Amino acid sequence: MEELVISILLMVVIIMAASLLIFVGSRKDGMTKKQRVMMIRILLSAGILLALQFISAEMFDTACGYLFPSAGRWLRFACYLINYLIIGYDILRKAIKGIKNRQVFDESFLMAVATIGAMALAIYENGEYLEAIAVMLFYQIGEWFQGYAVGKSRRNISNLMDIRPDYANVERNGKLEQIDPDEVGIGSVIVVQPGEKVPIDGIIVEGASSLNTSALTGESLPREAKVGDEVISGCISMTGVLKIQTTKEFGESTVSKILDLVENASSRKSKSEDFISKFAKIYTPAVCYAALALAFLPPVVRMLFMGLSADWGVWIYRALTFLVISCPCALVISIPLSFFAGIGGASKEGVLVKGSNYLEILSQTKYVVFDKTGTMTKGVFEVNGIHHSTIGNEKLLEYAAFAESASSHPISKSLQRAYGREIDRTRVSDIQEISGNGVTAKVDGMEVAAGNDKLMKHLNIPYQDCHQTGTIIHMAINGKYAGHIVISDIIKPHSKAAIAELKKAGVDKTVMLTGDAKKVANQVAASLGIDEVYSELLPADKVEKVEELLRVKLGKAKLAFVGDGINDAPVLSRADIGIAMGAMGSDAAIEAADIVLMDDDPIKIAKAIKISRKCLRIVYQNITMALVVKFACLALGAVGIANMYLAIFADVGVMILAVLNAIRCLFVKKL
Repeated sequence: MEELVISILLMVVIIMAASLLIFVGSRKDGMTKKQRVMMIRILLSAGILLALQFISAEMFDTACGYLFPSAGRWLRFACYLINYLIIGYDILRKAIKGIKNRQVFDESFLMAVATIGAMALAIYENGEYLEAIAVMLFYQIGEWFQGYAVGKSRRNISNLMDIRPDYANVERNGKLEQIDPDEVGIGSVIVVQPGEKVPIDGIIVEGASSLNTSALTGESLPREAKVGDEVISGCISMTGVLKIQTTKEFGESTVSKILDLVENASSRKSKSEDFISKFAKIYTPAVCYAALALAFLPPVVRMLFMGLSADWGVWIYRALTFLVISCPCALVISIPLSFFAGIGGASKEGVLVKGSNYLEILSQTKYVVFDKTGTMTKGVFEVNGIHHSTIGNEKLLEYAAFAESASSHPISKSLQRAYGREIDRTRVSDIQEISGNGVTAKVDGMEVAAGNDKLMKHLNIPYQDCHQTGTIIHMAINGKYAGHIVISDIIKPHSKAAIAELKKAGVDKTVMLTGDAKKVANQVAASLGIDEVYSELLPADKVEKVEELLRVKLGKAKLAFVGDGINDAPVLSRADIGIAMGAMGSDAAIEAADIVLMDDDPIKIAKAIKISRKCLRIVYQNITMALVVKFACLALGAVGIANMYLAIFADVGVMILAVLNAIRCLFVKKL
C-alpha cells in the first residue's frame, strides 16, 4: 500500500515538475537558472525513482546472471546511489561545509545524517532504499518552493530597486554624454529622454512629460510634469524630453534614500523571528542528542537489563525517523519568509517598511494619531467659496488676485492660482500691505481693499459674517463692501474613507493634532469622523500630546503617528511607530519614519495595517501548525508508530504547506 502511495506521489511530482518547467520556466520572470536546474534534477530523480519501483531485487539478480550472483544487490544499490547523488549532492556538500565551519546543527546536517543512515540501514538489512531518496527528494521540493517564494518577494522589492539609475545624461559641446550619477553636482542640468529614469532630484527647466511613478507609489496613473515642477529620482519620463536642474547630489537624492531603506530592511528582525532563531539554536542540537540516545539507549537497556535482543536496526530506524521529523525547516524558513513576503507585497503597493519588527508593531496598532496639514488635508490653500458678491464672482476674484499680486503669502498665491490668468501689473498701482490685516491697492483706477475683518473695521466698512469655516478675505471697492472669498485647506478626497477603513481594521481611537485654530480643527475632525482633536499646538506641544496618549493607552496596544514628514520628525520618532506619507522627495520623512507611504493618499494607512495583520496572522498559523505536527510526530516516531513516510510529511509536507501559506503575504492588492 505504501509503495502504491509513493508511486502515485512520484507521478504527481513528475507532472508538477514538467508543468512548472514548461509554463513557469518559459516566462521571463518565472524561474532563475538555479531554480530551473533544481527542477530538472527533481524531475530526473522522480522519474528514475518511479522506474526503480517497478524493478524488483530479483530482477537485478537475474540481470547479473549466475556469473556474478551477489552483483545484483550492488547494482541495485548503485542505481539508487546515483539517484541519491543527483537529488542530494548539494545538501551533502552544505553539511560537510557546516561541519568544517563548526556550524553542525542545521537542516542540511539533519537531512544528510538521516538519509545516509537510511541508506546504510538498507544495505545492512538488504532493505529498501526508497525511503532515503524519497526524504531527500521531497525535502528538495520544499526547498525549491521556498526559494521560488523568496525570489518572488525579492522581485517585488527588485521592481523598487529598478529605480536605481545607471547613468545621467549631460550636454557637452552640443552632444549628450552618459556619466555616473555620482559625478553630477548640485545645480547641473541633466537631460532625461523618453523611457529613461530621472537619476537625481531637481526642477524642470525645459520640456514637459508624463512621469511613471508606479515603482515608487504603486499607482499606475502617470503624473504630468512641466517647467517649474519638482521631479524626484526614480520616476520614468514616458513622453517628452526633460531638462532638469539638480537640487541634490545623487547620494542625498530620494532614490538613494529609498534604496538604503530597502537594503537594510532585512537587518531589523521581529520578535517572532528572534524567537525562532533562538528556539532553533537550542532545539536542533537537543533533538540530535535525543535521536542519538534513541538509537543506543533502548538496545543497551534491552540487552543488559531485560535479557532481550538489542534490535539495533529497529531503534536506529526510529532514531533516523526522529531526525527527519525534527528538522525545523518549516519554522526556520517560513517565518522569515512570511515577513519578507509581507514587506515585498507592501512595497508593490507603495508602502515601504523598514524592517519586520515594524511590521509586527504595526499589526498591534490600536491608536492612530494624525497631523492635519498635508496628511488629512492637502496642505495647500484653495478658494473654497465666494459669497455676497455685488459685482459677480469672477470679477471679485480678479480684483482680489490683482490687489494681492505683489505678495508671496500662501493666501495671495491661492487667489492668483484661482484667477488662473497672467496678471497685467500695469493695471495695478499704489499697493499697500497692512500687516496682519490685508492689502489696499488701485486696480483699473478703483480703490480695492482685500483682507480680514480687522481691515474692514479699520476702513469703517460694514461687512457680512461668513457661515463657512476657513480664512475669509473681505473685499471692498471704492469704500463699499463687495463680498468675501473663503480660502481653506482642502480635505483630501479619501480622508473620510481612510478613517472609516481604520475603524474597520480594528483601530480603537483616531486623534488629530494641529496648529490650526480650534474652529477649523473641529470642523475638519467632525467632517472626517475623527474621535479626538487637539488644536493650536506648536511642534513641541505635539510631542507632549503624543507622550500623554502613550501613557494612557491600554496594555500592549501600540500608537502610530502619521505625518507628512516635513516638520514631524520629533513626533514620528517618539510614537511606537512613525508613518510618513507623501514622502516622495521628503528626506526628513524617509529618515524619521519607520514606515514610508510613497504617495499622499491616507487610505494607504489602513492598507499598511491590514498588510501587517495578514502577515502576522500567517506567521502565527505557521508556528502553530509546525509545532503541533512536529511534536505529535516526534512522539509517534519515538514509540515506533510513525515511519519514514510520516516523517516526510511531518518535515517536508509541513514545510511546503508553511511556505505556500507564507506566499499569501505577497497578495495584498485586494486588502
